[in-house]
Amino acid sequence: MLFISYGFLIFLAVVLTLYYGLPKRFQWPLLLIASYVFYGASGIGNLCYILATTISTGLLACSIQDLSDVQSRWLKEEGKGASREERKAYKHRIKKKRWRRLLLCLAIDIGMLAVVKYTGFAVCNLNGLLKALGSGRQLPFFEIALPMGISFYVFQAVGYAIDVYRGKYRAQENLFQFALFVSFFPQLIQGPISRFDQLSVSLFAPHRFDTRTVSLGLQRVLWGFFKKLVVADRLIGAVGILTKDAQTYQGCWVLVGMLLYGVELYADFTGGIDITIGIAQAMGITVQENFIRPYFSKSVKEYWNRWHISMGSWFTDYIFYPVSVCKPMLDLSSFSRKHLGERAGRRVPVYVSCLLVWAATGIWHGAGWNFLVWGLSNCVVLLISQELEPLYRRFHKRFPVAGTFGWRLVGVARTFFILCCLRTFDCYRDVPLTFRMLGSVVTSWNWGELFSPGRLLELGLTPADYGVVLLGILLMLGVSLWQRKGSVRGQIAKKTYGIRLAVWLLLFLMVLVWGSYGIGYEASQFIYNQF
Repeated sequence: MLFISYGFLIFLAVVLTLYYGLPKRFQWPLLLIASYVFYGASGIGNLCYILATTISTGLLACSIQDLSDVQSRWLKEEGKGASREERKAYKHRIKKKRWRRLLLCLAIDIGMLAVVKYTGFAVCNLNGLLKALGSGRQLPFFEIALPMGISFYVFQAVGYAIDVYRGKYRAQENLFQFALFVSFFPQLIQGPISRFDQLSVSLFAPHRFDTRTVSLGLQRVLWGFFKKLVVADRLIGAVGILTKDAQTYQGCWVLVGMLLYGVELYADFTGGIDITIGIAQAMGITVQENFIRPYFSKSVKEYWNRWHISMGSWFTDYIFYPVSVCKPMLDLSSFSRKHLGERAGRRVPVYVSCLLVWAATGIWHGAGWNFLVWGLSNCVVLLISQELEPLYRRFHKRFPVAGTFGWRLVGVARTFFILCCLRTFDCYRDVPLTFRMLGSVVTSWNWGELFSPGRLLELGLTPADYGVVLLGILLMLGVSLWQRKGSVRGQIAKKTYGIRLAVWLLLFLMVLVWGSYGIGYEASQFIYNQF
C-alpha cells in the first residue's frame, strides 16, 4: 500500500476518523492495529519478520532491564555488607549476563536482516570467487524477497535494545506498546529511524482533536504529495532513459542525469518524509525532522549533518563511537602512535572507524558493490576535506571571502556537484560502468547534442514537463529559503483566511492537475522503499 495511492488515502481517512472518534484510551491500540494492517497489505508473510523483531527485542530488552533491577536491589540490600571486591565481582557477573542477552538480541535482529537482504549478494560473490580460483563448484543461488521497511524497523529496534543496555531509559514492559513503536505505519516505509525516548512521549499519549494540529499536519502531507507527484515522478522516466542506455547517453548527458537524479531523489525522499511527519502531526504525534535544507550545505560534512539526519546519528551513536573506543581500536591507537608518531597515530583509529561506518552505511543502502563504493567514496571525500582544513584556514586568512554571498554560493554549488558525482554509483549500479561514465564527461565532448532540436524531448519529457519541473524546483527553493524565518506553514497560518485558502487550494490543484500518475492513477514507489 503506497502512500501515494487511493487505497492509502482511504485507509488514512478511516484511521483518522476512528482515532479521534474512539475514546482516547483506544488511540494507541488503534494505531497498532492500523500499522499491522498497513504492513500486512505488503504481504502477509512479511508480518513474520516484524513480529520476530518485535518479540525478540522486546523480551530480551525486558530481560536486560530485569538484570539491572536485580543488581540495583542487591547493591542496596545484600550488597551493603559486601566487600568492594565482592561488589565489583557481582557487577561484573551481571554485566556479562546483560551483554550476552544484548548480543543475542543483535544476532537475531541483524542476522535476520543480513539473511533476507544480503544472501543473494553473498552467494553471487562466493560463486565468482570459486570460479576465479578454478573451482567447478557453484553454490545454489537464491534470493529472498526483501520485506518492506525491514532496514528501518530493525535499526530502530536495535537502537532501542542498545539504549536499554546502556541504561539510557527503562525497557518498555508493555509488549504491545513496544510493537507500536517498531511498526508505527507512517515511518515504517522510509523512516525516520526514531529513538524510543523521543517518539514514545507522544506516541502513547492520548490526543484530543485540534483543528489547527490536524490542518497543519495535512498541509505538510499535501506538500509531500507535490514534491513526489509533480517533481520526482515526472523525472523518473528521464533518469531511467539516461542511465539504462549508457552507450548512447555519455559525456554531457551524464551531467544531465546527475542533475535530474539529484532533484528527483531530493523531491522523492523529502516528500515521503513530509508525508510521514504530516500524518503523525495530524494525530498529535511528534516525529523528528530528517532533513534541514541539505542542498544549502557548503561542504559534504555539513550536507551529511542535514540529510537523512536520523540515519547519520544512528551510525554515529551505535557504530562510530563504540568502535572508536573499543579495546582493539585503543590498541591500534597505541601501536600507531608508537610507530607513526603522535600526529599520524591519532588519525589512524579515527580513519579506520570512519571507513567502517561508511562501509556499513553504504551496504545498508543496498546489497551491491556500488553501494559499498558509494559509502567509502563519501568517507574519502570527508577525510580529505578534514585534512585540508588547515589549508582552508590559511587561504581564508589571506583572502577573507568566507562570509560573502558569492563564496557561500560557490560552496553550495561545489558540494552539490560532488554529491551528484557520488550518486552516480546509485544511478548506474555498476562500479566499472560508473567510472567510465564519469570519465566520459571529460573525454566525450558532446555539448552540442544538448542544443540539437528535439534531443531533450527524447528523454520522455515534453516542453510542458520541463516547465512544470522548473516551477517545482523554484517553489521548493523558495520554500527552503522561507524556512529560514521559521515554519512556512506557521507563517501562512498567520495570514487571513482568504490567503490561506488560496495558497493550499492552489497547491492542491497543482498536485491534481500536474501530478504524474501511472496506471490506474497510482504513483510509483518511493526510492528509499528499496532500502
